[in-house]
Amino acid sequence: MSRTTRRHRGADPRLLSLVGLMVMLATVVAATAAIATTRNVPDSAGHVSTISALVLMIALGAIVKTRLRIRSTTFSFAWVETAIVLGLALAPPPWVILSTGLGIACVSLVNRLTAIKAAFAIAKHTLVAGGATLVIMLLGQRWPPDGLWNHLIVLGTVYLVAAVLDDVLAIPVIALASGTRIVRQFRTHFDLRLAGFAVRFVVAALTLIIIQADQRLLLAVPPLVLSLHLAYSARIRGRTEQQAWQRLARTTDALNVVDLDNVLTTAVTQAAELFSADEVEIELHDGGRTVRGGTGGITFDGPTGTPTDVDGTIVPAPLEGHDRTVDVGMLRLRFRGPVQLSEREQYTLRTFASALCTAVRNAQAYAELARVADEHAYAASHDALTGLANRRHLLDEGTEQLSTRHADGVTALVLIDLNHFKEVNDTLGHAAGDQVLVQVADRLRGAAQPSDLVARLGGDEFAVLMRGLPAPAVAAHRAETLLAALHEPFELDGMRISVEASGGISGAPSNGGMAELLRRADVAMYQAKRAGQRISTYAPTRDTADLGRLTLGGDLPRAVADHEFVVNFQPIVDLGTGEVTSAEALARWHHPTHGLIDPLRFLEAVERSGLLPAFAEAILDQALIAAVSWRDAGFDVPVAVNVSPRSLLDARFPGSVLARLRAHDLPPDRLVLELTETLTLSQLDVVDRVLSRLRDEGVRLALDDFGTGYSSLSLLSRIPVHELKIDRSFVTTMESSAEAAAVIRSTLDLGRSLDLDVVAEGVESEPQRRALWELGCVAGQGHLFARPMPSGTLLAAMQRGSGGRPGALAAPLHDTGAVIRLSQNRRQAGRARPDRLPHLPA
Repeated sequence: MSRTTRRHRGADPRLLSLVGLMVMLATVVAATAAIATTRNVPDSAGHVSTISALVLMIALGAIVKTRLRIRSTTFSFAWVETAIVLGLALAPPPWVILSTGLGIACVSLVNRLTAIKAAFAIAKHTLVAGGATLVIMLLGQRWPPDGLWNHLIVLGTVYLVAAVLDDVLAIPVIALASGTRIVRQFRTHFDLRLAGFAVRFVVAALTLIIIQADQRLLLAVPPLVLSLHLAYSARIRGRTEQQAWQRLARTTDALNVVDLDNVLTTAVTQAAELFSADEVEIELHDGGRTVRGGTGGITFDGPTGTPTDVDGTIVPAPLEGHDRTVDVGMLRLRFRGPVQLSEREQYTLRTFASALCTAVRNAQAYAELARVADEHAYAASHDALTGLANRRHLLDEGTEQLSTRHADGVTALVLIDLNHFKEVNDTLGHAAGDQVLVQVADRLRGAAQPSDLVARLGGDEFAVLMRGLPAPAVAAHRAETLLAALHEPFELDGMRISVEASGGISGAPSNGGMAELLRRADVAMYQAKRAGQRISTYAPTRDTADLGRLTLGGDLPRAVADHEFVVNFQPIVDLGTGEVTSAEALARWHHPTHGLIDPLRFLEAVERSGLLPAFAEAILDQALIAAVSWRDAGFDVPVAVNVSPRSLLDARFPGSVLARLRAHDLPPDRLVLELTETLTLSQLDVVDRVLSRLRDEGVRLALDDFGTGYSSLSLLSRIPVHELKIDRSFVTTMESSAEAAAVIRSTLDLGRSLDLDVVAEGVESEPQRRALWELGCVAGQGHLFARPMPSGTLLAAMQRGSGGRPGALAAPLHDTGAVIRLSQNRRQAGRARPDRLPHLPA
């Protein structure tokens, strides 16, 4: 077996030293053979013809070979060692050694090999011939030996030494030339090399047997050798191509990640391995970024145009899709020497480039979605005026803290309210009031501990969540520090304004969570106001609201049995025409003693009581009955029902919903289930199965309060909803807050990109309605159109209509015919329902 390399410029000094050592040893062997030849000088035409045949046989053994490429190095599997062993059977060993060097020199000259390549080839094969000769001398037997078995044993020993010596001499040189490890190079195609050695040994043995039997049979040897060579070459090519396709499949699968840095790192390392490249470069048009590296990892990540130190052949491949309409960059394979890819490698390169293009686009789209999500999360979790955390953020952080409070120490909440702040707004104006609020926020932020969370709950109300307190009494001391920071007057346009504040402190309750903690702090704050104190700590004995909540929990079984839960409906209207497009069902508890109770007061108790399935079924029944009554009256209006996250953990929930739809003979698409945005939704597989079944049956899904939590986009990627509902907090502040308007605009853009309906909640005024309509929001609900009402009252309102138009609750924004829009049915019929969040264009 022989191998030649194509890399010579900038050769490794270790490689030059190793080749030089081999040349020196080969020179000694050749000189020894030349001295021995002087004792047995060829003195006849037969001797000359024998030497000529030896030279020709060695040359043919070097020419007939199978080539493999690793990086810019080409490896050749040849028959030289076979020719050497055969030559030892036909002529004296010194003649064989010299003929080997001469034959390889002739082949090197014909192939125009460089000096170092020719020197390596001649030295290596000369040493192999010398090693085989040494084995014969050590065995001390006549060559070829007498007897078939002796013949095969000696031949096998000689051939084994020649083959092993060939590998021992070649593999270190190949490893240095190709930049691979010696052990790895030795393992590469080891089974095929072993099979090739066995085949060539059989050919050598048969040839020697034929020579002893009848030399005329040698005519059969060349066809046999050629057939075996072709079969062996085909086997190597097949193995190489099979491994290449397997690596391509693994590589494209490894690119299926959403982080761009991981995509580029995987692509560089895998492409270097897949195409045996010395360096892989990926240039991205977006951002002017270039990444380079090899099998060892990334070596450069920086701006495009930075030169590389790898010179030689460059094989480019554009990063474009199969249709060639999208071009995200360029992939370049670099080799330190001249390399030409095979047809199979070129096709593999195009396939890899296309897969990389898709992976880059997906990663870029995901990064853009993550950026939008971060913007939404920040806007949804922070107060636009002061930059403090808002109520939603406080509740989320507090809930997480309370779940780990036993490990982190005591948790407490301080609620702070500015006294007589309304006088500042009334006297100096809202702009001056806003300046005061900003200064209050700055002082509270400065007085708080790094572990505290300072929040503005709205208006002139602030809160500070204290975490990891060593003892409950520390909370009172810190609260005094916070209120003391507000004691000094505030500078406002040259005026000094004093603002008083009251505070309430509450420690973490044993149950009830963050909502109960906030309620108790609120109770304590009003206790401080009533007592004329600056600060007060929550006292359970003075809290009557908690006792009332306990009594409500005890009344729940009776309320479910006696159908005390009723449903009111708030219509959702087309902002442009004022026509009712659907209605949201809102549950209320008609308590015989306490009157109408809001769900915020009883829903948590319902979920804890185990009565949630019966409660949900009762509310759903009333909503579907209302939808049927509207349809029978000529108003085919879908009804939306809120779903508790706990219901989604019940595998029986979809069957119950579908059974109620069948019982009321209502198509599934007339029901919209509104999902509350919670972290658990994106983490539990059972939720996916429940919603998938409902969606597959035709029930429509809406994501309520979109943009107010951290999991908006993760929910969209997990649950293909049909509708987004913009939280009322953004609509309420959109006229005064640029951040709120930006959130609404981004949500509408996202809805258009994903072909989702978008509904704005809390529409209170005509300016809000018109602003939403001009931003592209189609539907909305709020007190501008109607407050929640019984189903019969809503039906009467639709029958009465507005301006003589039944089904409309408000005047249109445009004259009839001024705006041409597709009907709701056509838009819904044409909507695709993707199984996952699609990749946006790069």
